[in-house]
Amino acid sequence: MPDLALLAVFIPTFFFVSITPGMCMTLAMTLGMSIGIKRTFWMMIGELVGVALVSIAAVMGVASIMLNYPQLFEVLKWVGGLYLAYIGVQMWRAKGKMAKLDDQSGSISNGALISQGFITAIANPKGWAFMISLLPPFINVDKALAPQFITLLSVIMFTEFVSMTAYATGGKSLKVFLTRGDNIKWMNRIAGSLMVGVGFWLALG
Repeated sequence: MPDLALLAVFIPTFFFVSITPGMCMTLAMTLGMSIGIKRTFWMMIGELVGVALVSIAAVMGVASIMLNYPQLFEVLKWVGGLYLAYIGVQMWRAKGKMAKLDDQSGSISNGALISQGFITAIANPKGWAFMISLLPPFINVDKALAPQFITLLSVIMFTEFVSMTAYATGGKSLKVFLTRGDNIKWMNRIAGSLMVGVGFWLALG
């Protein structure tokens, strides 16, 4: 059974960390604006799997090796970042129609959306460093590790999902406003610029 006192502190701590704007939250908002909430859930699946792997690795100590060899991140960071930036440029260049990435649904598969979320989650060194620093203090060494970690991981997954859904919903609402009248090109440019920004953030962060 996890330490209830530690859990009571961990829940609000991780909630405030999760809801803070970051790469994954910005990506969720951008995709919510571009392709809608339902398809954004595919990206969320990849992100949640990535966060779960990072959390498990942090507890197992694997993350410390990764942080000591940052070159292991470089390929994933650049491939993922450049891909997101490419999509953003395509959206920015769209003029007379909505660049929903839903106009491009044939070329952007559910698998690609899952990959975007997964790569964004695991290729962020700050995410690894955060998990290494955050998780250990909330684990009671005098109790069994597995039940504690399962509880903490459940909190992490639920909080991340709620936060990303909130950001995607915000993006969807922004889309409704921006697609009125002659605002479509600005919707494309805002979504495209955010996507390019997330791409460079991932590659250079």
